[in-house]
Amino acid sequence: MTPQEYVQQKTASSGSSFYYAFLFLPAPRRAAITAFYAFCREVDDVVDDIVDPGVAASKLAWWQAEVAQSFAGRPSHPVMQALAPLVSEFHIEQQHLQAVIEGCQMDLNQTRYLDYPGLQRYCHLVAGVVGEVAANIFGQTQPGTTLYAHKLGQALQLTNIIRDVGEDARRGRIYLPMNELQQFDVKAHEILKCSYSERFLALMQFQARRAQGLYDEALALLPPVDRRAQKPGLMMASIYRTLLTEIEHDRFQVLHQRISLTPLRKLWLAWKVQALGSI
Repeated sequence: MTPQEYVQQKTASSGSSFYYAFLFLPAPRRAAITAFYAFCREVDDVVDDIVDPGVAASKLAWWQAEVAQSFAGRPSHPVMQALAPLVSEFHIEQQHLQAVIEGCQMDLNQTRYLDYPGLQRYCHLVAGVVGEVAANIFGQTQPGTTLYAHKLGQALQLTNIIRDVGEDARRGRIYLPMNELQQFDVKAHEILKCSYSERFLALMQFQARRAQGLYDEALALLPPVDRRAQKPGLMMASIYRTLLTEIEHDRFQVLHQRISLTPLRKLWLAWKVQALGSI
């Protein structure tokens, strides 16, 4: 299997909504974003799939060394072999990849967040930086597009957090800020035990309003001249915002299940942005 085949398989098998946005890109940009997304999946899977925190930490340290080695011209992992030849053309810097790894390391060391500013730091590393790299790959021309990309990445990550509350709790993690749980009188053990209540509903409605506001802010920040190039990001906004609306309509039944859109619906939403330019 070639490195290019490896990253394609890694991306397609993830089942992520991102895959549908990549389909409409020209071949060189599609190759770059596929390799970069495969890298993100590799390091994220370390945290999710390896039970022993010590082993996971060692693996992430290996990835840190692999990234440094790759930027020195000696990639050994198929993901980095696919990505390394493209970093210069698409303005991908070593610090970008190291930031993503740092965000994954936070998952090993921190299972709770005291407040929203603390959570924002995590979202910046695992989603904002990812958005910045993606915007470069898609073809940004304006500095303001970086601000849009970071804001959109944050909105997407908060949507993930809302969707995965139950799944994360089963891994012992709660990303909802602790002071906001207190504000709505929701106890951590209620989330860990999948216990629904009107208090939990109010807490989640608060989280959803924040995420919806971030989508609005992100779209307002996107310079019109870069709108066409950034269509893949707009596809992601459409898919994830539709998912968030579905979760809201389902009254946040996220503790015992993972709510998702069908592949056909994701493809339809992506095509609509490609064809009509609207989300």
